[in-house]
Amino acid sequence: MTDGLQPERAASSRNAYVTLATNADYALGALALVNSIKATGTAADCVVLHTEVPEASLAPLRVAGARLIRTELLETSPEFNATHARDALHARAAFTKGVKPPFHTPLDNFAKLRLWQLTEYASVVFIDADAIMLKNCDMLFAYPEFCAAPNVYESVADFHRLNSGVFTARPSLETFAAMLDRLDRPGVFWRRTDQTFLETFFPDWHGLPVFCNMLQYVWLNLPDLWAWEEIRILHFQYEKPWQDHAKAAQMRPLIDLWRGFAGQGPRLDPARLPAPE
Repeated sequence: MTDGLQPERAASSRNAYVTLATNADYALGALALVNSIKATGTAADCVVLHTEVPEASLAPLRVAGARLIRTELLETSPEFNATHARDALHARAAFTKGVKPPFHTPLDNFAKLRLWQLTEYASVVFIDADAIMLKNCDMLFAYPEFCAAPNVYESVADFHRLNSGVFTARPSLETFAAMLDRLDRPGVFWRRTDQTFLETFFPDWHGLPVFCNMLQYVWLNLPDLWAWEEIRILHFQYEKPWQDHAKAAQMRPLIDLWRGFAGQGPRLDPARLPAPE
């Protein structure tokens, strides 16, 4: 057992897709993600790092073939925790482009850094639990550390910022220790939590195509960029596909696609879905 991690079983591959579930909502998201990854025919492990998620939400993940690893939150200072608590963080850096769901707990995001402790793997690809894979992405295991797609969903001005919903990594205890040393220092404030931290820790990050992390708001704001035949990973940033929300009618094809992988409807062929209006 690595400090802070309790795996249920051993790894069966040298490569892994990794996600993080910190409550029952994200466990449902992880289930859809794992099912979508398995559907691409990969031989890589599907790892779900999870905190205190109800057993009823973990059982379907086991059935889907996920490798579950119980994960502790990082041992950060009381000052750090207070600064990055939901109300405090949103007061200083409000989300103005979309609505974060009520179950979003920003401090939990930093737990994804524990994937650098997964040294049983040579290479991992992290994918947020509010995403689904539409095409096999095994080629990413050969990509260097650290690759991520730009945070594009409103304009080309977003290309200078990364989105941490999908990235490549090489597990290393040395890297993990260096991250902890830099993460929690007096007065530090990571405006977009792990995303801002990773962008700072890897300032020369390599850019992935937007199709490796296609953000759902592209459907609304940049329809000319949307191409179903090119999308490898679809990421539901802001509002989640399992929620009732104000934009659900506009995003119905995307939500129905997700529901197929969540076991809430038929699995749809993206090639048969409409283009954005």
